[in-house]
Formats: sequence, C-alpha cells, structure tokens
Amino acid sequence: MPSMHDSQTTRTISFADLTELLRQIFVRHGTSPEVARVLAANCAAAERDGSHSHGIFRIKGYLSSLAAGWVDGQAEPKVEDVGAAFVRVDAMGGFAQPAMQAAKALVIEKARNAGIAILAIRNSHHFAALWPDVEPFAQEGLVALSVVNSMTCVVPHGAQKPLFGTNPIAFAAPRADGQPIVFDMATSAIAHGDVQIAAREGRMLAPGMGVDRNGMPTKDPKAILDGGALLPFGGYKGSALSMMVELLSAALTGGNFSFEFDMSTSPGAQTPWTGQVIIVIDPDKGSGQAFAERSEELVRQMHGVGQQRMPGDRRYRQREQSLKEGIVLSADDLERLEALARV
Repeated sequence: MPSMHDSQTTRTISFADLTELLRQIFVRHGTSPEVARVLAANCAAAERDGSHSHGIFRIKGYLSSLAAGWVDGQAEPKVEDVGAAFVRVDAMGGFAQPAMQAAKALVIEKARNAGIAILAIRNSHHFAALWPDVEPFAQEGLVALSVVNSMTCVVPHGAQKPLFGTNPIAFAAPRADGQPIVFDMATSAIAHGDVQIAAREGRMLAPGMGVDRNGMPTKDPKAILDGGALLPFGGYKGSALSMMVELLSAALTGGNFSFEFDMSTSPGAQTPWTGQVIIVIDPDKGSGQAFAERSEELVRQMHGVGQQRMPGDRRYRQREQSLKEGIVLSADDLERLEALARV
C-alpha cells in the first residue's frame, strides 16, 4: 500500500465501515480480535479526523512489523496494580493501545480516588497518533498528559548524530461548553510521518526541519529519510523536552530508550519498541472549583484576544464532516485495503 490519496478518483466510506475493514485486515494478518478492534478504531479515528500521517498511511507499517515477527499481535497485556496511584503494564511485546485499554478502567478509578494516577507501559510498540490516547480521558472530565518515545531519528540540539525519537507529547483537558482542548505535538520540528508523506508527494519542507546524511541542513524530505535525521523544534528547548520524554517513557517505565533496540534484526520491522507514560488527573480535586468552567473561561479570553482556532478544532471540524458525509479515500487506497482484508 505505497500511497494514500494518490488517485484523482475517490470513494467515500463510513467511519463504521472503515473501522470494520481495518479490523478484518489486522485479524487476517495475525492479531487477536481484541488487538484488531483497538488498532482499527485508533487508525480509523485518525483518518476520520484528518490526521492522515497516522491513518491508513500506517497500515503498511503495522502489517510489515507483524509479518517480520517484530511485534506480537496476539500479546495479552499484564496489568500490575503497584500503588495507590500507580498502574504498571507490561505490553508483552505487543502494541501500546491494547495495553492502555486493558488498564484504562483501573487508571480512571485511581484518578478519581487519589486525584491522580500514573500509567506506565513498557515492552510496547506505539505507531499511532497520541491524541486518541488522551482525548477519552478528557471526555470523562479528567485531565490527561501522555508522552511516548520513538525510534532514533532526531539529532539533539548541539549534537552531531541522531539519538532521540520524535517523542511526542499529548495533552487533553475538558471544557464546560465545547469539545475538550487537545493537542498532540512531536518534539521534533516535524513528525516523521509528515516527512514520508512530503517525500511521496514530491514536496520540499520548510527550512530547519532536518539534515542530510552528512549533517547538512536540507529541505529535501528524501534526503532526511535517506540516512539523514530530523531536528528538534525550537532548538535547545525542544531538545530538552525530547530528553524529558525519553526519561518518562523509558527510564520511568522500564521500556527502551529510542537507541536501545535494533530493528535491523527483523527485516520489515517499522514500529518502535519503547514505552509510554500517561498521567491522569481529577482536576476538581485541585482548586475545589469546576475545572471545566475555568477551562471555558480561558478559551473565552483567548478568543477575546484574537485567537480563533483552539488546539483540536481542525480535527473536530473534520470529524463532524466525516461522520456526516463519510471519509474520502482514493479509490486505489480503498481497493488496496479491501484486498488486504481478503489476503
């Protein structure tokens, strides 16, 4: 499945039908029904909301890692209740999202009881957008923060060689009169998937995104992918945040740092084998006030000074359109998906 939206001919599919199609693909290619359900919902949600670099674009990578035996599609996460506000999960070499789902109810219970809960996932593969991991907590009236590290592809500020991953940070908070405030950002100057899409489409990148194999600045996404590397956003500030993500995602969880696993041992492997932390807070235990109302006041003030678009607004608009009119895919891509479901 080499491309997405690579044809002028398009077809429309409902969110439910796309989710079911992806579920069939994952089961056909070696996952358990539960893993397939979680991954399909995650991937379809990204496509529904316009996060194309983490939607069906990722299917090829998922299936390649499964075929290589790099990730265990049948893994059953081991949930460990290790403290009043701490849950530890061994993903057993499987994907991170099923591991999170296995512990979600316990994490919410602990957050409501203790005011905060930490979920530490190790021995896991995370190959998706991070915002779907935190948005559901905000829909429950909770605040959530998550970090996950990735494969080595980012040069720390002032260094000569890549060491960190793209290492995203996602945050979600409820509002009283609107959809949750949600953002998901890589600590690299650009997400790796967006570089791949730009290379496929023949587009140049903005300056400051990455370097070529000789360490020279380049706007060519193909040069970045061919032995080059990404740069952190904001220089030393993004680099420091990326280091923080490594410590929280790997050192705290017992997972791998971005540099501690070798994908070359499994030809075809594409999913990073790292760790993830999710921190969930019951906000009303903080100020004793209605957090969602305070959150709404902040949004009103931001609108008042001229900021029209809030984090997550574009996704919500695209979600509404997709649910009403269907998800638009290229005919070629949908045919490839249908073929994969039959293989």
